[in-house]
Amino acid sequence: MSSWKPDLPADGSPRYQAIARAMRDDLRAGRLSPGQRLPPQRALAAALDLDLTTVTRAFNLAREMGLTEARAGRGSFIRAAAAEAVGPPVPPVIDLSMNMPPQPEAARLRARIQEGLAGLLAESGGLMALHYQDSLGAAPDRAAAARWLAPRLGTVPPARLVVAAGAQAALSAILRVLLPAGTALGVPALTYPGLRAAAARQGVRLVPLAMDADGLVPAALEEACGREALRALYCVPTLDNPTTATLPPARREAIVALARRFGLSLIEDDAYGALARAAPPPLAALAPDIAWHVATLSKCLTPALRTAYVAAPGPAAAQRLGAELRAATLMAPPLMAALATRWVQEGVAGEITAAIRAESVARQALAARVLRGWAMRAQPEGHHLWLHLPEGWRQAELVAEARQSGLALVPSSAFGEGSRGLRIALGAAPGREALERGLLALAALLGRGPGGMGTFV
Repeated sequence: MSSWKPDLPADGSPRYQAIARAMRDDLRAGRLSPGQRLPPQRALAAALDLDLTTVTRAFNLAREMGLTEARAGRGSFIRAAAAEAVGPPVPPVIDLSMNMPPQPEAARLRARIQEGLAGLLAESGGLMALHYQDSLGAAPDRAAAARWLAPRLGTVPPARLVVAAGAQAALSAILRVLLPAGTALGVPALTYPGLRAAAARQGVRLVPLAMDADGLVPAALEEACGREALRALYCVPTLDNPTTATLPPARREAIVALARRFGLSLIEDDAYGALARAAPPPLAALAPDIAWHVATLSKCLTPALRTAYVAAPGPAAAQRLGAELRAATLMAPPLMAALATRWVQEGVAGEITAAIRAESVARQALAARVLRGWAMRAQPEGHHLWLHLPEGWRQAELVAEARQSGLALVPSSAFGEGSRGLRIALGAAPGREALERGLLALAALLGRGPGGMGTFV
């Protein structure tokens, strides 16, 4: 049944989990049968208007549930013994793994997206947003980028700006510009998995650098520069992912001084900079000539825009980045980039960010109350917290037991080797009530210790 297309509930649950549950439910109801072929992942992603990685996660989960099997060169099939594997209903899943902004009612995202797109297309010349655009970004979009970045970077000439299809595309392209295969990139010991994946794909060697409660340790960078031929340094200086640390001003200045001393480029992932009301100046404000500043809108507005603004060290660097983006993604999605521009120009982007910030503050307060007594780090305006893993727990065991309790967690090994922490994402839960249930279940699971399993409703 290669035409199978599941009906996914609008209950706020992660789409990959909803697909796996739909597969199980359709098998139970007879809409799928053992031995039947499932549609190709890419085709299913297109039919559901989802990205391929979401469908791939769904198929991996279904295989873990004993529902499917992959046959080399032929695709994925319902297992012959799958009817025995469906078992009892899977408990509702609360996602504490996906680090995305909450979507409070005050943000009015659904209405604003509908109103913004309708208004955009009704304008004279609005249909230009449906055309191919310059890989650097359309002129109005680059002007909006300058306006959005001005509070943190000051005046940035549009010739230095690039509009990319999200931070992941931007970071991958920057690595291609700066780092040939085999060269070394300095990174914090715990590093955003998307950067790690991009570096691995491009053959870039990561050199982990020590961190403390304030983030990356400058002395560790200096020591690494003395023994390694580092080309660049990557970091998230504000509300670090995953540790939540924000680099103090003196540490930022020390890092810039070391970068100049050793000839490093700086790759600044400023995903959360717009959320922090009192963050120190970005690295790109201190050293605009050597810094690549990436400011995605996914963490402060919505991932649906797939839009990130990049301030390159100069116009020539921006052109090189545009060429790499052209080869990989051609351009940022024009309609979404135009919507982002409209929101920036009209002040809507600031209003949405303020609503998300307020919701994050409320969720962090909720988490601090529920998880009182557990060692953790958090920042009031961030979407996540860093929980120190209690002794005795192994990551894989904890993630597996959490799934049995209806929780989705990401293992701390995704960020680096040897870590004893757990990033808890607070934004994906559809509301505070669901988040509280998830955090209470997590606290109960940790309190029972390894081997203590249960479910919740």
